[in-house]
Amino acid sequence: MTEKSAGFVALIGEPNAGKSTLLNYMVGAKVSIVTHKVQTTRARIRGVAIEGDSQLVFVDTPGVFRPRRRLDRAMVAAAWGGAADADVVVLLIEAQRGITEGVEMILETLEEFAEGRRIALAINKIDRVKSEVLLGLAAQMNEKFPFTETFMISAEKGHGVGALRTWLAGEMPVGPWMYPEDQIADLPLRMIAAEMTREKLTLRMHQELPYQLTVETEKWEDRKDGSVRIDQLIYVMRDGHKGIVLGNKGESIKAIGKAAREELETFLGRKVHLFLQVKVRPNWLEESERYDEMGLSFKDGNE
Repeated sequence: MTEKSAGFVALIGEPNAGKSTLLNYMVGAKVSIVTHKVQTTRARIRGVAIEGDSQLVFVDTPGVFRPRRRLDRAMVAAAWGGAADADVVVLLIEAQRGITEGVEMILETLEEFAEGRRIALAINKIDRVKSEVLLGLAAQMNEKFPFTETFMISAEKGHGVGALRTWLAGEMPVGPWMYPEDQIADLPLRMIAAEMTREKLTLRMHQELPYQLTVETEKWEDRKDGSVRIDQLIYVMRDGHKGIVLGNKGESIKAIGKAAREELETFLGRKVHLFLQVKVRPNWLEESERYDEMGLSFKDGNE
């Protein structure tokens, strides 16, 4: 009988490199939110995948970028914290963007904690460039950093993801599994529910208020009939933002609530009664409780 193995895998990269999409494909369920807005993953969401006798616990870190505000700094600290805790790190870059200033910055930091740690390169969105460009990019990246392995993948379509998952499984340390087989994420359901609503807000609001809002699950009540009542608060920074979220005659908030409720019902496999309330909190970006809710450290946001 083969021995069981389990370990942590950190996916790092610039915002929008496809980390959340890759995690969702690996895990086979929608755990980390995926949107076209950059920098939407705030908490260190973990997904759990099983490959043979190996359990892979994915740390989906916030994208690494140049931080400007407290929230940015806390997110970047969380990203590197996740990478430092992992058994294997996978750097994800976009084929068509190549070696950007952001990738250069990540490579510099990787040097600092690379010793004794296996770091793989995954070039994503390979369907968007010609093969000679891909090979050139892989060669350039490996000149800059001694990657253990290089993978060419399309996280969206699943190309090459199987090979990456098999390799990761072989790299996990021998030991008992960390999570029951039927558990796909270690984030509390309240936080997953808040993330799902925040995704719907982000998709609908587009340019208007990308990061000036956060969602908290205030109450979670399991009902006798098997359904669940979820009350959530949407915090915005100004009265004007509240009007945008509510929309004309409450149209926006209704559409957001409906989309979030439907996705929650699919995810939880039960009927959901979702109630959303919008509150103005001018300083929520400076409140430590909001960071705790997002799984970030308020202190890491200090200058």
